Amino acid sequence: MTTLLFIVICYGAALLALAIYLQPDRFVVRREAVINAPPRKVFAAINNLRNWESWSPWAKLDPSAETRYEGPPAGPGAAFEWAGDKNVGAGRMTIVDSRPSERVDLRLDMRKPFAAANDVTFFLAPDGELTKGRWLARTLGLGGDSAAHKTHVVWSMSGKASLASKAMNIFVSRDKMIGDQFEKGLENLDAHLST
Repeated sequence: MTTLLFIVICYGAALLALAIYLQPDRFVVRREAVINAPPRKVFAAINNLRNWESWSPWAKLDPSAETRYEGPPAGPGAAFEWAGDKNVGAGRMTIVDSRPSERVDLRLDMRKPFAAANDVTFFLAPDGELTKGRWLARTLGLGGDSAAHKTHVVWSMSGKASLASKAMNIFVSRDKMIGDQFEKGLENLDAHLST
């Protein structure tokens, strides 16, 4: 009986190791929403990290987290560091590039609960532009709907999946866990800009 139990445990461990090994090396989490504000206003809320406390879902999880800002108030080089409880961990977010009313690219460096370096991007377009093909005209400099009153926002995060995050993803969906927070954040952003 002991030998049979040992064999079952070994097979179980081998299957778990195989399942972890077969997880993708990279991940992407993406959510989108229409915000009831023009692109310039949405861009201003995202491009200035000091505004994030008004709408970030993580700021609401630990309102007493320690925060510190560095660099310019907005745009490339603006940085935000935090250290909080187990719900928010500790890390640093830096804007690496931004294009007014179009996109904001950030680097997210987590220190706790585990180290990770991820890329975060917000794509902004006047509502309807992404689905009607007008984004190509605007990308080529042929105009866009600058008078739009609503903004289609796509929030994505991508990065390398560490061994620990691959193992965790077997039991808890990374896409659901992070995606749920993105959805809350987009709802908060809409509420914040609609007032």
